[in-house]
Amino acid sequence: MLDQNQAPLVEALREAAGKPHAPFYAPGHKGGRGIPRPLADLFGGAVFTADLPELPELDNLFAPEGPILEAQQLAAAAFGATKTWFLVNGSTAGVAAAILATSGSEDKIILPRNVHKSAISGLILSGAVPIFINPEYDSHWDLTCRVTPSSLSAALEKYPDAKAAMLVSPTYEGVCSDVGAVAEIAHRHDIPLLVDEAHGAHFAFHPELPTPALAAGADLAVQSIHKVLGAMTQASMLHIRGDRLDADRLNQALSLLQSSSPSYLLLASLDAARQQMALDGFALMSRTLQLAEDARKRISLIPGLSVLELAGGLEELDPTRLTVKVSDLGLTGYEADEILHRDLGVTCELPGLKCLTFIISLGNTAADIDRLVQALETLAAKGDFYTSNFPRRTGKMPVIRPPSSSIVSPTVSPRTAFFADKETLPVSECVGRISGESICPYPPGIPVLMPGEAIATATVEFLQQLLAGGAIITGCSDPTLQTLKVLCG
Repeated sequence: MLDQNQAPLVEALREAAGKPHAPFYAPGHKGGRGIPRPLADLFGGAVFTADLPELPELDNLFAPEGPILEAQQLAAAAFGATKTWFLVNGSTAGVAAAILATSGSEDKIILPRNVHKSAISGLILSGAVPIFINPEYDSHWDLTCRVTPSSLSAALEKYPDAKAAMLVSPTYEGVCSDVGAVAEIAHRHDIPLLVDEAHGAHFAFHPELPTPALAAGADLAVQSIHKVLGAMTQASMLHIRGDRLDADRLNQALSLLQSSSPSYLLLASLDAARQQMALDGFALMSRTLQLAEDARKRISLIPGLSVLELAGGLEELDPTRLTVKVSDLGLTGYEADEILHRDLGVTCELPGLKCLTFIISLGNTAADIDRLVQALETLAAKGDFYTSNFPRRTGKMPVIRPPSSSIVSPTVSPRTAFFADKETLPVSECVGRISGESICPYPPGIPVLMPGEAIATATVEFLQQLLAGGAIITGCSDPTLQTLKVLCG
C-alpha cells in the first residue's frame, strides 16, 4: 500500500539542495551564486539552490528508478491510473505524445474539431490523418460543447480503420462529454479513447465534480496539474488505465517531445501537488465549490449578465468554472476582459466574443470572489460608458460562425501541408485555397484554420470578426490578417 503522506521527489530535492559540495555541472548559476541580480531580488535565493540537474540521487525522468518513479507511482494511485508520467513541457507534450503513440503516418485518428493546437502538432509530427467530428454548438453562448456518442459512432462507421479517438473534456468552459458512452463505442471498435483533460485534474477529488475521464473508461488522460491544482506553470501529467496502450511507445514519444534537461522545480511541484490533493483534496475542493457557488448566485443577480448553468443539453458541467455572458451589455468578451483587467483589477482566464470564463480554484479566496462580483457590477452599471470608449465598435455584435458538417477531414494532411511549398496572398484571393498555417485565437489555442484545410469565406469572415472584436490571433504570419500563407499550386 502506497503512503500518500510521502513526497519522495520533494524530499530528494530538498536533501540534494542542502548538500555542501563543489558543483561542476549545469546549470551555470551553480545554486544561485551566479544568478543575475534582478532575478535574485525578485525570487530570493532559495529557489535556485533547488534548480538542479539529473544528479544520481535525483533519478532520471526518462529512465526513472528512484524518487521520480516513486512519485509517479503515488500519482497514479491518487488519480486512478495504471501508470503516470510527469510532464515538464505541459499538456502540450502529453497530447502530442498520445497521438504519436497511437497513430503513425497515414493512419486515421478521430478528433473533435475543438482540439488544442498541440493535437495539430501531434498530427504534423506523426503524419496521421485527422477525421474531425464537430461537437455540439450553442450559438446563444457561442460555446463549443460536448461530443455526442452518436457522432463518434457515425465517424467509425465511415472510417472503421481509425486507430484511435480523442476527446476534449472538459472544455475551457467546463463542459464535459459523456466520456463513458464514448469510451464504450471506441472500445467496441477495438480502439483506445484518448482524453485531453487538461482542465479536469481536480475531478478525482470530490464527488460533486464531474466523473474523471479514467474512471469513466478512457484509456489515456492528459491533465494540466498547474491549471487548477497546486503545481507550477507547465507541470502536467499523462495517465493511462488498462492495457490498450503500449507504455513503451508512449515512453518513446515523450522522449522525443520533452526536454532532455527537465526542471526539477517543476517535477517536485507535481509531487507536492499530488500529496496535497491526496491528503486534503476533498476539503480543498469543498471550499472551492462553495466559493464558486457564491460567485454564481451573486453574479446571476446582476442585470445584463448571465451565468452558464447545467441546463440546455449540458449533461456535466464543472461547477468551479464560471462562464459569464456579457454581450447583452453591448460589449464583446474581449472588450469586457480589457476593462476588467485594466480598470477594475480582475483578470479572467478566457475571453470570447460573448462571454468571459473564470477559473475558481483552490488558490482563490472569498476576497477574490467579492472583487470579481464588484467588478462585474461596475461593468454592468457603466456598460454604455465603456461601449462608447471602444473606437473599433461597429454598433453590432459580430456574427457567430455556424459549425460545418458533422464529419470532415482536411483536404491535405497537416504534415503534408506543413512541409509543402507555400506562397503569401491577399486574404481576398485565398478562399478555396489550402491553408499553409495554423491560425487561432489564444487562449484557448483552438485553431480556427489549420494547415491542410481549405479556406472558406465563412472562416475568413469569422477570423476578421474575432480580430475586430478584440481577440489576439496567433499562429499566422500576418497578425493583421491582410494576407495568408497558402499551399502553392
